[in-house]
Amino acid sequence: MADRLSALDASFLYLQDRSTPMHVGSVMIFERRPGRGSKRGPVDGESEYEQLVSLVSNRIAFVPRYRQKVRQVPGRVMPPVWTDDEHFDVSYHVRRSALPKPGTAAQLEEFVGRIQARALDPHRPLWELYLVEGLEGGRFAIVTKTHIALVDGIHAIDIGQIIVDPEAAREQPIPHTWRASRTPSGLDLLVGAIGDVVRNPLSVAQLAANSVRGAAAGAQRFARFGTVGAVSAAGVLARVATRPAPASPLNRSASVHRRFVMVSTELDDYRRIRAQSAQSVTVHDVVLATITGALRGWLLARGEAVAGTENVRALVPLSVLGDDTDAQLGEEVSPMFVDLPVGEARPMMRLHQIAYATSQQLDGGGSAIDAASLTGLAGFAPPTLHSLGARLGSAMSRRMFNLVVTNVPGPQRELYAGDAPMVETYPVIPLPKGQTLSIGLTSYNGRVDFGLNADRDAMSDLDLFGQCLVDALAELLEETETRV
Repeated sequence: MADRLSALDASFLYLQDRSTPMHVGSVMIFERRPGRGSKRGPVDGESEYEQLVSLVSNRIAFVPRYRQKVRQVPGRVMPPVWTDDEHFDVSYHVRRSALPKPGTAAQLEEFVGRIQARALDPHRPLWELYLVEGLEGGRFAIVTKTHIALVDGIHAIDIGQIIVDPEAAREQPIPHTWRASRTPSGLDLLVGAIGDVVRNPLSVAQLAANSVRGAAAGAQRFARFGTVGAVSAAGVLARVATRPAPASPLNRSASVHRRFVMVSTELDDYRRIRAQSAQSVTVHDVVLATITGALRGWLLARGEAVAGTENVRALVPLSVLGDDTDAQLGEEVSPMFVDLPVGEARPMMRLHQIAYATSQQLDGGGSAIDAASLTGLAGFAPPTLHSLGARLGSAMSRRMFNLVVTNVPGPQRELYAGDAPMVETYPVIPLPKGQTLSIGLTSYNGRVDFGLNADRDAMSDLDLFGQCLVDALAELLEETETRV
């Protein structure tokens, strides 16, 4: 059979429109550290951009999907197929930009918001990468965009995962021997579809039916990645199906424009709060309590009425360990729905309510993968795991939740792109239909970095929400210290 998209992946393409681009991104900030010695310095006359192009060219040689584009079957009688892009041009995908002086974080956020709002070109491989120079302090950033139909964690991982390493070293170019396969004609695609039907009629009939219904049915069912996680998706969905998400200013039709805000906090602060709380509280619970406090502060600052019983329902994609010992670690992603108690005024009470809610959802027999196991995945796993979480959020009914929160632990050691150490990393999670805010966060090298992606019109005060995150964490810390 042809390398055909699954019905779920095809639905991500069909669901996409101008106001709902279906790509995940990342913002990685690097430092230039001169004086490392000639062995690790750049090649004479080779620019930073040329080094990045060489790095990306080398790495995608091992991930063929990054040189492939999507081709539709005539009449869309079957899901589309992946085909080699015979005109593949890495310099089209790896782009160069610069910020005007002084190159502040706010200027970088504005740049990210603008480029992440633009959909990827459907006639080319579905990814882009930007080298952004001119950041204050001699730093630079790498900003990525990868369509969630491309990243399934099995055939392809996120571009952000393959360009960083645990050691600083200049990339040695490898021979470029790749040659694109012949581009199939429309007739070839039809003949291939017929061949698939002949070889496996029952499977293909179901695939075709799912493809036709993809835009409707794909958004109503659980997204399956590799194997289904131990947390029963059916059980979780059954519990929330009878209780639609509460009304919230977080849910309205989105515009075509985006805002992006970066918030960096200290991992030790979350650990201190956990250490002074009940044994059942995890760092993940503390993160969700911080987000809850930020939502409460933001709603009150907006003049919204916040009743004592009011909740905001978050979809929190969760990597889990199941009973299938042959499954690849990280391929199992299940939905966790957490009602964040924004109506509760006491910070520690919010934390314990969240800890209880998350522990109850793990009673189905599986267990969340611990941070050490996740960070032990090959390469820099967080970008791919954020992508899998975004796939889950985009595949589920918007009536089930108010916002998506993806929290992925990263390595607590320095990583590099070539010679340059990465100092911060922020995920960019796409907005599902009817959502105005998505929150992604990654813990990395002693930091917890939040990437806030929001509709530009609906959340003109996204900076305020970012400050509310900092204030909510400080509030939890203050209450913890008074208990000691």
